[in-house]
Amino acid sequence: MKHIVGLGVSLLAFWLVMSGVYTGLIISLGVLSVALVLYIAHRMDIHDHETFPVHLTRGIFGYWKWLAREVFKANIDVARIVLSRRMRLSPRIVRVRSSQHTDLGHVILANSITLTPGTVSVEIEGDEIIVHALTEELAEGVLNGEMDRQVLAIEAH
Repeated sequence: MKHIVGLGVSLLAFWLVMSGVYTGLIISLGVLSVALVLYIAHRMDIHDHETFPVHLTRGIFGYWKWLAREVFKANIDVARIVLSRRMRLSPRIVRVRSSQHTDLGHVILANSITLTPGTVSVEIEGDEIIVHALTEELAEGVLNGEMDRQVLAIEAH
């Protein structure tokens, strides 16, 4: 039940933020739209801990803050590589061990790696993520396990 309520609250908040219009008609249309989506989700029986991961909400904002810093630092690194006279690329494929316990944790880690410039998650194979990195330094940044520990921390909540 908490998943369907959390989904409803987040959908309604998203509707209100994206519409930017707070008249009675718009708000009532938003409520009706959200109610229809919740009804369909309930009928399809797709409201579970992965559809709306309430258990992740406690640590997710700190993780987003940490991830934003990492993305910023990686942007600087990639810009430095691309703008240098001698572009020192040493592309490589590495296997990153994932300590996550759920499929959702694996997906969060793989997407976080892809969001970080200079690295792309290519495939998830069991408890490993295959990652393409532009340079050895970017590959080492993924292999050091810090991102894995951060995702594991939010998953533990």
